[in-house]
Amino acid sequence: MPNVGGDATVTVTLAEIARIAGVGRAAVSNWRRRHPDFPAPTGGSDTSPQFSLDEVEAWLREHGRLPGGTGAAQRLWPRFEALGERDVMARILAALGNELSGRLLGPDPHGELNEAELALLRDARALTRREGSEATFEYLFDRWLGTHVRQVSATPPMLADLMCEIAELGGAEKVETVLDPACGTGSLLLAAARRWAGGRPPTLFGQELDPALAALAAARVGVRTGAEARIEASDTLRRDAFGGVRADVLVCNVPTNQRDWGYDELSADPRWVWGLPPRTESELAWVQHAASVLADAGIAVLALPPSVAARRAGRRIRAGLLRSGALRAVVALPVGSAPPYAIAPHLWVLGTPDRRGDADVLMVDASDCRVRPSTGRPGVDWAAVALRVRHAWDDAETAERTRRVPVIELLDEEVDLSPARHLPLDAEEYAAGLRANWSELTDRLRHADELRRTLSGLAADADAAPIAKVTIGELERVAALRVQASGTVSSDRVGVGPAPADAVPVLTPEGIAAGENAPQWIVPAEDEKDDLLLARRGDVIVVGTTRAFDARVHTDEPAALSAPLLVLRVDPDRIDPWFLAGCLRAPGNARRAGGHASTSSRVDPRRMSVPRLPVAEQRRLGAVFRQLADLNTTLDHLRRTGAALEATVGALAAEGRLDVR
Repeated sequence: MPNVGGDATVTVTLAEIARIAGVGRAAVSNWRRRHPDFPAPTGGSDTSPQFSLDEVEAWLREHGRLPGGTGAAQRLWPRFEALGERDVMARILAALGNELSGRLLGPDPHGELNEAELALLRDARALTRREGSEATFEYLFDRWLGTHVRQVSATPPMLADLMCEIAELGGAEKVETVLDPACGTGSLLLAAARRWAGGRPPTLFGQELDPALAALAAARVGVRTGAEARIEASDTLRRDAFGGVRADVLVCNVPTNQRDWGYDELSADPRWVWGLPPRTESELAWVQHAASVLADAGIAVLALPPSVAARRAGRRIRAGLLRSGALRAVVALPVGSAPPYAIAPHLWVLGTPDRRGDADVLMVDASDCRVRPSTGRPGVDWAAVALRVRHAWDDAETAERTRRVPVIELLDEEVDLSPARHLPLDAEEYAAGLRANWSELTDRLRHADELRRTLSGLAADADAAPIAKVTIGELERVAALRVQASGTVSSDRVGVGPAPADAVPVLTPEGIAAGENAPQWIVPAEDEKDDLLLARRGDVIVVGTTRAFDARVHTDEPAALSAPLLVLRVDPDRIDPWFLAGCLRAPGNARRAGGHASTSSRVDPRRMSVPRLPVAEQRRLGAVFRQLADLNTTLDHLRRTGAALEATVGALAAEGRLDVR
């Protein structure tokens, strides 16, 4: 979309028109065909046309297809998106939030906005009066965050609530000040405002390096809570904007892997009471900063990558935390609890050094608190996590996967603070796992042997006459199949790790090569589903490069395809998909389709050929290919089962619990 300014036209796609009208994209395509007065495209391409938003709104209004309610905010969003730049959108959203919460500062609070941006702000303000301030602001913020999800990581609300609850469990009672020294868009401050809303609410302090995020955080806190908040845009480690403030509660999703955090200029900083953080250990600089700004009875809860608990370079600082009594607890969370979703974060709970008289650290392993919804893709069971954490603080002796570990036990050569390492091995659990692994191994071996006996009768027929071939292009011309190329799946919309229930898996060439079950996903709006190429059961998926060429039958739930994947959608009465995929994988086909180009070139499946056979014969051969696919899947499972057996036996042997007879 073009930038807003002057007489520039704000344009929308077919998907955006469908969202505005509250219908599916197919309905919009139908309007284009049936109504000669439907607006003509003003740009884009034949496959992805763009239309004037003003013309579209006028047409929808004239034909009675312009809904009220949230549709008004949906119609406003394309004008934000047309601004193009992330920070410009954020600046207008922050200005809107400040107006709604009465936080206008100075004689010219919107002096940084140009005329077009001021006009958009006025329209957004008018919309909030009709539709509601908080709902409208949150809708626009959510669309902004979804658009820039690859650039902005927000703390999930469930994690933010858990961190505040842990602060309360850890002893935070009279909470007058709450600080987040890397507040992002303000999720943790919002959770704190909700947690301690009763009585006299605390003053919220936030600091964020990115000015756009700091402005949005202040606006969100104002709109959502009305709490007193001071949020500054500056570098916390280099310049603490709240040097005189001591926090009763500090919550922070710590920035990770920072290379330029101030190692050289801050080498003599008084905050490093347990040692100068190594250049590659920026997270431990944040840990020591947090400890340095706590009030006398303050509690800090920090979300950290699990590697911080065990990296060799940080041993001295971890040991210092333990000896001082500053580290109170470590909680291991499930994979997918926070961005980046491929790891399982830890929560470190800190208190004022030398305050307590005991000498142990509460270790809680909640990494197994997972739930498997109907989609089959596991997610975080937040209710189970919260329950285990509460039980751990109430009674660590009886709580599951929880232990109070003496500090002296942690001060070994590695000073590894990973909870799983310090929890006693549950021999009964491991024994059950061992039995399950052996049972699965037996079943898989039996199934593999059945397939071996069935397939061992296959033999080469050296005397067979040459058989006629037909190309995929010829089959497409007679409508026996259809070749479809995958569209572009926007990387900004793709998630990784555990997926929500309404997500659609995204298949990639790399995932197919690794045999993964779609570790990526996307949550398409109803009107966006027509924009995605979804593989259905019985489709043949082709990896369209010569380097990684493959062809396989899709047997799982519908999945969106990422380029350069292709789909061959067959007429099952004329083409057997298993026969087709098996023949396409023949070595000569990839060479024929890619010619003599480099191994990274695209293949043209229309140049590939398969034997011209009656469908009954195709199905007979297709059954063989299906069994071969089953055999390979079984062998993959055997490999994983063997690895699980090795890990289980190793764990039992290391604890002296293995009975070798």
